[in-house]
Formats: sequence, structure tokens, C-alpha cells
Amino acid sequence: MLSPEEFRQTYPNGELLNELPNSPVSSLRDIQYLYGTLFTLATTGGGPYAPYLTPDAAGDLIDEPDSLIVVRVDVSGTAPEFASDSKGPVWVTKYTDALVPKVAHCKYPAARGIDHSITHQAGKNSDPEKLARYAKERLSKWASNSVVQEAAAEHDDGWIIDSLAELGEDETALEQLGDDVQASLSGSTTALLTVQIKVDTDGPYQWPGDLDVTMAAMRSRKLSKLVSKGEASNSTGEATDLITGAQTRTVGTAQDPLNYFLGKQLEKFPGFDPDEAWRTHPISEDAAITLMNAEPFIDACSYRTFGARVYYLPYFFGNPTVEDTYRLYELLYDTLEEDDEKSGLTPIETAYQFREDVPLDENSLRFYVSAIMPHQMSRFDVFGETMNGRIQYPASVATAHRDMLRTAAFKSGVDRTAALPTHEKWPLLSGDDFLGLVASGSYFYQTFPTGDDDTDASADDPRIKALVAVLSGDPLPVSSLLDSYVDRIIDDSGDDDHGFPVFRVASQYAQLCALASAPHTFLEATGTQQPVAEPPTYDSRTMPDITEPIADGGFAGAEKLESFIKDTPALASNDERCASFLLGALVGAVGNYQEHKHNRSTTLVDQFPVQAVTSNRIKKVTESAIEKTITYTRQEKKGDASYPGTKFDYIVDRLRRRVINPDPDDWELDTADLRFYYALGLTYGMNDRPQTSNSETEQPNTATN
Repeated sequence: MLSPEEFRQTYPNGELLNELPNSPVSSLRDIQYLYGTLFTLATTGGGPYAPYLTPDAAGDLIDEPDSLIVVRVDVSGTAPEFASDSKGPVWVTKYTDALVPKVAHCKYPAARGIDHSITHQAGKNSDPEKLARYAKERLSKWASNSVVQEAAAEHDDGWIIDSLAELGEDETALEQLGDDVQASLSGSTTALLTVQIKVDTDGPYQWPGDLDVTMAAMRSRKLSKLVSKGEASNSTGEATDLITGAQTRTVGTAQDPLNYFLGKQLEKFPGFDPDEAWRTHPISEDAAITLMNAEPFIDACSYRTFGARVYYLPYFFGNPTVEDTYRLYELLYDTLEEDDEKSGLTPIETAYQFREDVPLDENSLRFYVSAIMPHQMSRFDVFGETMNGRIQYPASVATAHRDMLRTAAFKSGVDRTAALPTHEKWPLLSGDDFLGLVASGSYFYQTFPTGDDDTDASADDPRIKALVAVLSGDPLPVSSLLDSYVDRIIDDSGDDDHGFPVFRVASQYAQLCALASAPHTFLEATGTQQPVAEPPTYDSRTMPDITEPIADGGFAGAEKLESFIKDTPALASNDERCASFLLGALVGAVGNYQEHKHNRSTTLVDQFPVQAVTSNRIKKVTESAIEKTITYTRQEKKGDASYPGTKFDYIVDRLRRRVINPDPDDWELDTADLRFYYALGLTYGMNDRPQTSNSETEQPNTATN
């Protein structure tokens, strides 16, 4: 394949412009056609037969010993015969780059059957006997094929193929050919088998790529598979090509690199007749082949996650210009090379790096985005689809997430811990580069429920839907996001070995804030949930330093809590949600106190898990938590008469005001909303402590679930 520099040199402005579509890119088919055109130009060059060749199919045989077996036939005389010159009827040589266009290989991607071209690719390490059979079949099977014979009948030089077929009927000659092939080989090998033909008495032996008749026959064989594939026996007719707009012969069952339009998917098209597919999905013969050639680039611009394949196909909006096409080819080439090297980067990361290295009009560079889930043989479901994806979408979420971890919500001050904990072993709570996590789907794997299968998505899996939404710039409903968060929290809370999942909740909240803070609108909400979609205003600095002595959190704890609520729109604008958060904060603080001060194995956090909290139970849980707080305050005063106030009074006072008015029985807050912010409060309370003490009792819950 040509490097980007070689591509520019081989196809200067005017010449490349002649190869490009003269219409804007407006559909997936347009993208595939453009990709196929670029791949063809970069591998086989121009010409009417270039799209039909598959030069990369045997690319691993280049410069390998005994990788090309050539049967040499002389048809210039009165009867066809095998060559009798110094090279003889069989020539075993090395397949080289220079021979690629001459051999003109066209692979038939099937486990059995001969290739479309007279050149055939043998299996890996085929033994001499099998290679001898393949050599004989170049004449006895390929030349006599009905489609090849039809093409020969319509071609002025069809007699050449007829001569090959005639020789293929000579059993004695074929037997001798087989012996010659085996005698020419020293053992098993992987090779291409082809035929050189002498047409004129005084002329040279010519390769298949030198003869129009062999190329025309190859083209006919490949096209025949487009009209009789699957359930279709003859899906072809005169129609307007949906890609080029030309009135021409079209086929209806063209191979699709994304498996979107399959004759077997009858349940998707009730009453569909595959033979009539050319009427509803007409693609010209040459365009259909070009689409197939797009596969290497399309595969390189895709990756697997949750059992689905995500496609992220770049293109430039509008009519392709020469300069944009050069840059697109460079991006596709780089992505393909990255894919070949198994670098582990997603196509999104490759595109982002390319964007940093090469100046691009970011408003012009777009991406087709979709995710396709295979269910069984030739059955696929599509999760979301857009032509308007942009690299800025996932990149902006990654940047917003990084910036959120640098705010006071996650960075501790000198005297007090941060509102929420971080941990170097948690992917969403440490580091600076989150683009790979966003692009790969791990971003939502860390925060959403895993379902029945830990890795593979189901048909309605929210993880894959969320991933496609972020890649394509579509907003996520806050309600479904909170539902997913709470389901995961409840799943994790059932793990008795690790306790309440504080780091999971902190990861979820960092993600929620990132989606709300990114420049693009990634969240949508209505009614009471609208503030949840608003970005918080946490200071990028840490909590202010407090130097005066503070008993049990005192002023520093109160200021930190007040600041967190004020800077969180979801809490500042809704007393019900704030009350749920404060209740969680109190339960978390008391539970932490019980565990570390009194060495209790079962705490208030265990007594009031997330799944047990509803608006009907809020008042009861609040009363229990405050009562427990007062009990511990009395115990502290017995041991120290000078102990001031009430334990955790900076939480208790705020909680009382919000739970009493309005009465929780009249709350309108959604249950998932209430539970998530209760869980956030638990995480806050369990992480809230002075920084001045290094005692074991002051350490946070370090569960890693």
C-alpha cells in the first residue's frame, strides 16, 4: 500500500480529482465508496479492473521462497500445449511486489471454491500433491467455469480461454502437468498458482494481468457472486445507482463491510424478495465492488467492546477536496498501521493524535458512528447511528473528567479531606488521560451495571447506548443515568467483603459532573432533574486552609459541607435531594465513627443500605441516625465534660431543616434520584475527616469494590 507521501506523488491534484466522487458525502454508502476508492488507488492503482483485485490477500507471500507456481501454456499453434522452452511447463519462483499487478489475484473469500481470478491462492503449507491439483484446476476448473465461458463468448479474445479449457480436458497432459509440479517442489509450501500464456508465435508468455480477456473473465466471476448470494438467485436490474446517480445495471445483494443489508435478514424486511433487492437497494456493479474494497479501512476504524463492534469512520463534510482527501487517506493509513501493529489504541485515539499533529478544520472533520451487535450467523443489531460524530465529543468528556478531579470536590485541603475520595487504582479517580477509557467503553463499564454477562452487552444494555451517545454527541437522559448508577451501587453493596462502594460512587459522580461540564450537551433532563444536568462550580483550588483548632470537624467541616452544597446545583436548588444527600452524609459519618472508634463490624451504613431508602422511609432513617448521633454525643460528654455541642452538628442541623419542610411523605423526587444522592452523601460522610490526625481511626474506608 502506498504511504501518504507516495500517494500524493502518485496522484497529483488533477489526477486524484478525477477519481473522486463529484457529490458530497451524505451517507454511509458514500463513505464506504470513498474508502474503497482510496484503498484501490493505494493498492492496485487505476483502471477498469483495479477495484476487482485483492493484492493484500496474499501479501504475506511477498518475497517468500517458492511462493509462486506458474503453469506455462502455449496457445499460439494449431492446438494448445504446455511450454517446451528452457523454463518448461512449470516455473516455481518468488512472488514479488513487481509481480502483484501481473499476477492479478482476485480472492474468493470462502473456505472452499476457486478464486475469481485464474490465479489461485493455496492454503497454508499445502503439500505438493495438493498444489499439483490446484495447478491442473487452473485449466480444468477455472477456464471451463460457466461464468468464465460466458465472458469468453462475449470477448474478442475469448478463444484464448477456450484453448485453456481445451487443454484442461486432456487427461494425459494434465497428469503430466501434475507430475511436473510435484517434481519442481522440494516439499510443502504456501503459494499462489497462476498461468502464463503465449498468444503469438513470436510473442512472449504473458501474465493474466497483461490479457484483457482473463481480466474480464475474473470480473464476471466476481460479479456473479453479487447477484446470486444468500437467498437471491439473480438480484440484478437496470436502475439508478444510489451512490453515483448513474442509470446502469445494478445489483441488490452487494457485500456490505458493516453487514447492514443482508438477504438473510428477512425478519427486518417483511415480504422482502431477495431477487428484487436491486429495486430497493440498487448499487452499480463497479460501485458494489468498490464498497467491498473499503473493508480494510473500515475494519481498522472499528474496535470491539461489550461484545459489539463500534465503527468510528472519519470523513470530511461536503464535497471531498483534493487536500481533504490527502489528509483523509493519511488518517486512514495511520489508523490501519496502528491496527496492524496492535498498539491498543482505539481509532478515536489515533484520530485525536492525528488531529494534534496535522492542522484540521474540526468543523469539517466528521465521523460516522454506530455499534453493531452480532447475535448469530448473519444476524446483526445496530445500536445508534449518526453521520455527525466529532472527535471533540469524546475528547471533551475526557478533558472535563480530568478537570473535575482537579477541583475541591476531589482534592483535599491542608486541614480537611476532599468532599469525595480518590484512589490511584481506580481508573476514573486518578490520572490525566481519560480519552482511552471514554473511547473503549471502559468509562461506562466502571459505573454501569454489568448485567448477566460481565463483558458482553445485551440488546438493551445501557453501557453500549451510553458509549454511542458520547461518541456521536447525543444527550443521555439523566433519569436513565441515575437508574444505571443506583443499580451498580446496589450490586456492589451486596459484596460483604468490601463494604459500601465509596470509590464506585465517587467514580460515578466524577463522570456525571464531566458529562454536565463538557462544552457539548451530553445530558438531558426535565422537571426536578434539570439541575442534575447543570455543571457544578467547584473551585479548582483545594478547600481553604483553616488554622484554628477545631473540635470534631467544627467550622472546617461546616464550611466544607456548605461550600459543596452551594456549588452543586442539584443540591442547592432542591431541598428534597439535598436532604437525601445530608442524610447519607450523616449515616456515613456515624458509620465511620462506629467502625473506627467503637470497632463495630456492622454500622449504620449497613443498617440503612441504598436499596432500603425511599421517600416513605426517609423520616424514619433520619430519626434513627440523629438518635444514634445524640447517643454517641452523650457518651463523649461522659468521658470529657468539656466536649462541645453535638457530634456532626453541622450535618444534623441542616438535615433537620430540610426533612421537616416539606414532609418526606409529600416528596416528588424520583426513587433512583433520591438513592443516588443518598449514596453520594454516604460517600461524603465516610470520607469526611480532619487531615491533622494520622491515627488509624481517622483513615477512610479503603474498600476497592
